[in-house]
Amino acid sequence: MRLDKFLKVSRLVKRRTVAAELCQGGHVKINGNTAKPAAEVKPDDLLQIRFGNRLVTVKVVQVPEKAVPAQLADTLYTLLEEKTLESSL
Repeated sequence: MRLDKFLKVSRLVKRRTVAAELCQGGHVKINGNTAKPAAEVKPDDLLQIRFGNRLVTVKVVQVPEKAVPAQLADTLYTLLEEKTLESSL
C-alpha cells in the first residue's frame, strides 16, 4: 500500500492530501529514509512522522487491502514513541 494511503487508512493523518504533503516536505521516514508519498509500506516497517514540533514513531503491524473501520485503525500499527522536539528559538 502507498505510504500516503496507509497514513490516511490508519488515521495517523486526517486526509490523504495532507499525508502526501508531509511526505513531499520530507517529514515522513520509513526505516530511517525519507519517503515519498508513493513509497510502499510493509509490515514491520518503522515510520517516523514529524508534525510541527512533535515526532511520532510507529511500527507497522499489518497493511490492509482496503480501508478499515475507525475502530480497527489503531490495530494497523504500534506506537513506539511520541516526543516533543525542542525549539531552537
